[in-house]
Parts: sequence; C-alpha cells; structure tokens
Amino acid sequence: MSNEPLVLIPPMLCDARVFAPQFEDLSLDTPVMFAPTSTGERIEEIASNILGAAPAKFALAGMSMGGAVALEMLRRQPDRITRIALISASAQGETPQAASAREPLIVAARSGRFGDVIHQEMNPNWLAEGPERVRITNLITSMGQAVSAEGYVRQARAMQKRKDQQSTLRNVKQPTLVVCGAEDSLLPPRRHEFLAELVPYAKLEIIPGAGHLPTLEQPELTNHVLRTWMRQPLVLR
Repeated sequence: MSNEPLVLIPPMLCDARVFAPQFEDLSLDTPVMFAPTSTGERIEEIASNILGAAPAKFALAGMSMGGAVALEMLRRQPDRITRIALISASAQGETPQAASAREPLIVAARSGRFGDVIHQEMNPNWLAEGPERVRITNLITSMGQAVSAEGYVRQARAMQKRKDQQSTLRNVKQPTLVVCGAEDSLLPPRRHEFLAELVPYAKLEIIPGAGHLPTLEQPELTNHVLRTWMRQPLVLR
C-alpha cells in the first residue's frame, strides 16, 4: 500500500458506516479519514470544508454524492490529491428536471415525512438482489436518520446546484479508479464506462453482485480493487 492517507466521502444520507468494511480492512496499513457531506448547501462549500480539514496530500475516494464533492475538491486543489476513486458516481451536472424533482422531497423532509424521503432517495431496488439486501436497507434507514432531515435538506440543496465536472476529469493526471456495481440500476455500468473514458488511463472496475452501494454489498471485492488502486504508482506530472 502507499503511504498517503485516504479520505472517504459518502453518498447522500450515509454516515461512516457505509465504509465500515473499508475502514476495517484498509486502516490496517493506511490512515483513513471520513468526511461528511452535510456541512453545507453547495458542493463547493462542502469541498472547501473537507479540504480545510484534510492532510496536505491524500488519496481521495467519493461514492455517489461523495463523488461530486471529490471532483470539486480535485478541481480546486489537484496538487493535494495523489489519486482519486469514483464509486457509483457521475461527473454530470444536475438537470433542471432532477433539481425540480428534489423539491417535493425537501418539503416532505421538513414536514415530518423523512422516513419516506429516505426510502425514495436510497431506494432498496438500487441494491442487488440477495440475502444482504434487507440488512443493508435497514442500515441505510439508520444512517439516514443519523444524518437527520436538516442534514438531508442541505445535501439536497447542494445536489440541486452541482456543476458539470466532465472538463475536470479530462485533465486528471492522477491514478484514477472508477467503480460501479454490475446491478446498479440508478447509475448503470454504461454510465461508468462513459465516466472512465473521460479520464486518461482510468481503470474501470465493475463489481459483480453489487448495486449502488458496492462498499456494503460486496465489501471484499471492493476492498481488493481499492487496495490495487492504492498500490498503483503515482503518475509523474
């Protein structure tokens, strides 16, 4: 493994438990730091807060909404980021239709129907079928409640305003890993193939038996591809 610290940024409505298997495995020989995504109402603000707390140089992995934050961090301070992994992520900006669709959920969260919001924002059908789906769904509910309705509203507002980062990816020189679940129906493999094609020499890993949360659905396989990425030599700039 490399000696760089690793910063992990989670999806919307998730806390550090979404990376529990990675903390357990990777922290054996790598400093691992968790950075929440509910600290601002703009992706830029969240990215700035994390950069303010992060080490001088570090490896960076973001999942789903965390990927959007990671890309903004990369755009702002590329020289501090030694390598980047994007898991179940997209570099495209929010469409007007998607931004509008968040408004009823924000209203619901503020009016006491936050449980319904969690179910819609982290739909169990985005997970692969299997015996672990119920356990992971229950964990998602618990994480969402811990983030809170107020935290969710900040996250939703940030996602509504997120910018397109495709140009950021075209300039990446760091070792880049793109990870997706083979059964992710929210951001299917073809979307990740497109994402990987934007980055020179990016490595695409499609995790069998996983949907939108491969870190929990197939932790051993996910840990393996992350370890391989962390061992990859740094690209000279």
